[in-house]
Amino acid sequence: MPEPEAATAGRESFGSRLGRAMADRGPLCVGIDPHPALLSAWGLNDDVAGLERFSLTVLAAVGGLAAAVKPQVALYERHGSAGMAVLERTLAAAAEASVLTIADAKRGDIGSTMAAYADAWLRDGSALAADSVTLSPYLGFESLRPALDLAAQTGRGVFVLALTSNPEGASVQHVGGKDSVARRIVQAAAAENRRYGVGQEGGELGSVGLVVGATVGSALRDLDLDLAAVRGPILAPGLGAQGATASDLRRTFGSAYGQVLGTSSRDILGAGPRIQDLQDAANRTLEELRAA
Repeated sequence: MPEPEAATAGRESFGSRLGRAMADRGPLCVGIDPHPALLSAWGLNDDVAGLERFSLTVLAAVGGLAAAVKPQVALYERHGSAGMAVLERTLAAAAEASVLTIADAKRGDIGSTMAAYADAWLRDGSALAADSVTLSPYLGFESLRPALDLAAQTGRGVFVLALTSNPEGASVQHVGGKDSVARRIVQAAAAENRRYGVGQEGGELGSVGLVVGATVGSALRDLDLDLAAVRGPILAPGLGAQGATASDLRRTFGSAYGQVLGTSSRDILGAGPRIQDLQDAANRTLEELRAA
């Protein structure tokens, strides 16, 4: 385990970069989700050429508006190695345009396998290197250690699944009530951010964030989850097409709202393929987030 001072020396942390982007542009993350139905609606074929046209169009449209973009890795994997090559080119184009990326890969394993996942998504020089990656902690939070340490060393970040809004999630995440699985993940993320000197009220964001569904409703209160204490960003998917509004986010996250990165995919992507229409949809969502 690296010493915290050595891990971050000479590099601006992901949390710092994301916090600045949220302040400058607004707390919006746009998913790059090339679903077959969306490709069809855009008049594109469900093939590698359509995948690349879709991805680069979304990036060109919202890259200057959103604090981050979030490619959904599974929708590239379904096209095999050629699809993953499109993802590599999309991540490279985002880096060239100074747009922060969250690779939505939800990786999680143990030992050398987790180290290999970390190497793929968080290592300098990797073709798949993103600014951050989503991780699944359900083999134990500490099983993520290779990714946590490598992210700190390279100035990148992670978003750990904590409380998702799918009905099945409660069967694992809610277990234990006030000492739930979700609460232990939240506490572990907070401890990891404190390890790197994050934790002062009003300070910069930590680089260990959480994924908490925008439509979890009263679950944060029911499970006594203190997200403000995490001092890391909260990736909140579900804004727009999945039913959550900006007002819902404000009501659900309360004192942690300033850490929330509201995530919209279909609601904005459905406005395409014209770049202006995508930008108009993103700007509407941004206005709602700022006004909430």
